[in-house]
Amino acid sequence: MGTYAYMWEFLVRPEKTPLFERLYGPDGHWVALFRCGQGYIDTLLLKDRAVANRYVTVDRWDSEEAYARFRKAFAEEYQSLDERCRELTVQERSLGVYGG
Repeated sequence: MGTYAYMWEFLVRPEKTPLFERLYGPDGHWVALFRCGQGYIDTLLLKDRAVANRYVTVDRWDSEEAYARFRKAFAEEYQSLDERCRELTVQERSLGVYGG
């Protein structure tokens, strides 16, 4: 068993970029929620240098099971935050799940 990580790509509405960075950054609402789950390690928010409104997040957990427990225990909070954040993006897509 190793680290469990998943990545998401976001194309952010230009006028929503500052709010997106606050919500998804290291002191943002997503990280605060993830910290409620046992086994959460960290989140990276990466801004594309070539495409102004493109971001990638990498969320790391110590196991897939830890992430699954978190999603079950905080399903309502996760969905509520996800719905609030939809207006910030034009598109979002999964870039996969990784381990190591």
